[in-house]
Amino acid sequence: MTAPPNGWTALVLAGQRPGVDPMAAHFGTDMKALIPVVGELMLNRVLEALLDAPEIARIVVLAQNTLQLRAHRDLAWAVEEPRITFRTSGPTISGSVLGAVEDPAIGLPLLVTTADNVMLTPRTIGEFVAGAGKSDVSVAFVERGNLERAVGPNKRTWLAFKGGDFTGANLFALTGAGSVNALKFWEKVEADRKSVLRLAAHFGPVLMVRLLLRRMTLTQALAAAGAKLGASAAPVVLSDGRMGVDVDKPEDHALAERLLGAARG
Repeated sequence: MTAPPNGWTALVLAGQRPGVDPMAAHFGTDMKALIPVVGELMLNRVLEALLDAPEIARIVVLAQNTLQLRAHRDLAWAVEEPRITFRTSGPTISGSVLGAVEDPAIGLPLLVTTADNVMLTPRTIGEFVAGAGKSDVSVAFVERGNLERAVGPNKRTWLAFKGGDFTGANLFALTGAGSVNALKFWEKVEADRKSVLRLAAHFGPVLMVRLLLRRMTLTQALAAAGAKLGASAAPVVLSDGRMGVDVDKPEDHALAERLLGAARG
């Protein structure tokens, strides 16, 4: 899919779940998005990649405490950047994204990513947009062998399908009306997002058995899941294996610093 005439809106999820975020506490800050990686805030890295991507027309940063983000000295440039706005999120990720989709001032098409997606580059954004196709929802993945060639053996949430194991890359495209159905369904099952077995259980026993036996490819699985919830869905498998790395744990942070430090030279 090419960029729409007025460009894509990128939604950056920069909030966190209720309570103390263990990563933020580990690095001595109140918000995970404000953790530095190689001397630069994670959120800044994502915003800069999006701004440098010609497909992106504007960016909406979504967080519970936008005042704290806007007040951070290292985000002063983003507050002044006319292509970036800050929006207060709701209690759930899926509900907050749904609110953005249903807001006439934002709407579709929407590219969604997260503040900890620090390996994001303009090249990857272009690749993802080009591969998004005509589905209501497109989801970015990285194949296990590709990730391990790029960063070495790595503990991830691997989803096993016929043809290979994949992990998500925190990059989504919402382009069709069916994406509303997908978000409403996801709001119900969000707590099970890390377990392929618990997720599959929401889609019925036949699909679950086929997944367990690896009878479905990644593309077939997403198509079948989409049919269950009234939306067309398809994967986009990215070429940059590093895109399977996000910063959920201190060891992820150390890996991201190593990879980004090496890239910087």
